[in-house]
Amino acid sequence: MKGEKNKRLMIIFIAIIVVLLGIIAYAFVLRPALNGYVIKTQNEGIQYAVSAIMQQVAPPQCKTLPLTLGETTVNVVALECYQQPQNQQTAPTQ
Repeated sequence: MKGEKNKRLMIIFIAIIVVLLGIIAYAFVLRPALNGYVIKTQNEGIQYAVSAIMQQVAPPQCKTLPLTLGETTVNVVALECYQQPQNQQTAPTQ
């Protein structure tokens, strides 16, 4: 009878230790790895989106790209598309 209780107690203690080790492994190994992966993929997505926007609005296309968030819209255009050539001169009229 005592032998069965001791075995049962040992199994319970081992199960508790295994669960605690799993929690510690998750907290210190798995969660930081997952967070690093999520942050890395978010940064890649941001870089992809910015690159796509820049390709559409940059010369020679010079398109206006409306970006909407809620009820606010911002039109994005490359600054080079609005600048006038500096060396363009008009002929004097007589």
